[in-house]
Amino acid sequence: MPAPTRSAGWSTESRLSAELSSNLSNVKPITKLDYDPPVSDAKAIIAPHAGYSYSGPTAAWAYAAIPTDKVKRVFLLGPSHHAYLAGVALSTFDAYETPVGDISLCKKTISDLRDTGIFSDMKHSVDEDEHSLEMHLPYIRHVFKDRDDLRLVPILVGHPSRDTSDKLSEVLAKYWQDEETFFIISSDFCHWGTRFSCTPYYPNAPPPPNPVPPVPDEPHSAAYEPPTLIKRFSSKDANPDVPIWKSIQFMDHEGMDLLKKPAEFGASEKWEAYLDRTKNTICGRNPITVLVNLIQYIYGDKTSTVDKDQRHHYHRSEEFNSATHPEFTFVRYEQSSKCKSGSDSSVSYVSGILRVPGHRQS
Repeated sequence: MPAPTRSAGWSTESRLSAELSSNLSNVKPITKLDYDPPVSDAKAIIAPHAGYSYSGPTAAWAYAAIPTDKVKRVFLLGPSHHAYLAGVALSTFDAYETPVGDISLCKKTISDLRDTGIFSDMKHSVDEDEHSLEMHLPYIRHVFKDRDDLRLVPILVGHPSRDTSDKLSEVLAKYWQDEETFFIISSDFCHWGTRFSCTPYYPNAPPPPNPVPPVPDEPHSAAYEPPTLIKRFSSKDANPDVPIWKSIQFMDHEGMDLLKKPAEFGASEKWEAYLDRTKNTICGRNPITVLVNLIQYIYGDKTSTVDKDQRHHYHRSEEFNSATHPEFTFVRYEQSSKCKSGSDSSVSYVSGILRVPGHRQS
């Protein structure tokens, strides 16, 4: 199929390219996080997909980390915003057009994935309208410059069953092990406000224990106790010392902290329990879950939860060791606005880099 045009309202190639370059030029090393892009042992990123005026500067911190020199294939996983999707779906196009250049899709990989029977095909209208994929394309094309050997594998993630999720991990594992393949997870974080039907509030939210820049590192009480979450904000519950945006900030950091070591035993269950408890409207929670499940499948102790005759299906490595297993480094956190009243709204944006010690894309 011919390439759909993914313009997203951008004006001209030169202006968009200048905006992307400006965002990337503002990315600086963070010594305490051992972040000095490009990151040679990076294997995946989480980056936002809102309009560039909102989330573009945040996304740059993730895209700057990609070790593009040897990456030839990119898997882009995004949530479905406009069409209900029970499982996972593939594109039927040959390429995507963007104002900064075309991106060819990896037809061989897509065909092989389709042959597994796990995936459906996106309708053309769904593929063309899905901004969780669209908003990443200019950044991908820009950071890989004019490389004509780059191939993209877009995957739309809906609500896959447990059985489909398990099969998906098995299928994706071989691509993860390819040193020339990189994974991009498209997700914004908390969508707070009545228009999102999401107004949880921590009236006693402390400062995040592991603040992501530019959130300041504030002193904590030695006797830490998890704060109580109120499901729906009301003015009578408001604590003047904890504005809503600080509560959102704490809740988002809870999620990021849980994702930092996705290979640890129970990481997937803890992530899903967090989503269930907080109801945090992380729109890319399902693509993130796909990644966490994949990491658990390859590196984690999944065999403890399955029958002995199933154990040969799982890729087992050595006993868990944080020195040899993937870890997320979150390098940027922003909010579209600072909510102070129940009538306000905001969306949170996060950039995270999944690093695999010993893995070098250089």
